[in-house]
Amino acid sequence: MFTGIVEGTGRARYSAGKLYVELPFEVKEGDSVVVNGACLTVVSFDGKTAVFDVGEETLARTNLREAKVVNLERAMPANGRFDGHIVTGHVDGTIRFVAKRRSGNTTWIAFEMPKENWGVAEKGSIALNGVSLTVARAEASRFWIQVIPYTLEKTNLDLLRPGERVNYEIDVLARYVRRILER
Repeated sequence: MFTGIVEGTGRARYSAGKLYVELPFEVKEGDSVVVNGACLTVVSFDGKTAVFDVGEETLARTNLREAKVVNLERAMPANGRFDGHIVTGHVDGTIRFVAKRRSGNTTWIAFEMPKENWGVAEKGSIALNGVSLTVARAEASRFWIQVIPYTLEKTNLDLLRPGERVNYEIDVLARYVRRILER
């Protein structure tokens, strides 16, 4: 389990089923790390670069092939502090970054609405590239988040360009509520 509170960013390179990521923290073989929102297992680590095997399903649902700078978070220890929201690292898919505008100390960022539009609610949670965020406004075809300078500085969200794909994970609580209501 993860919290969506990014610990740092790292340069990434994908090649032939493997993702190579420079990490700002120590890991060991077998550790789980969320890379741009996708839970991956460390295959090897040389003290600077971690290697992850990436399966076909993960490649089909994420932006890991083209990502150059990725958000990173280690798995939350069972006795750890829970700061963000529940993030499983099971990416639902990708959506496009639409627009960004600054207003005072806030940056408003818009994304296209995912197919699971039922899971995007104002004041609800969503993980974008592994970052735990609150939906500030939901419209028919897009939704907005507001980001403080700290989050922009510590994540790859400020590097986004219009049309760029972003990994998303619908809030797990919304997912289970929907499943219960369907039954």
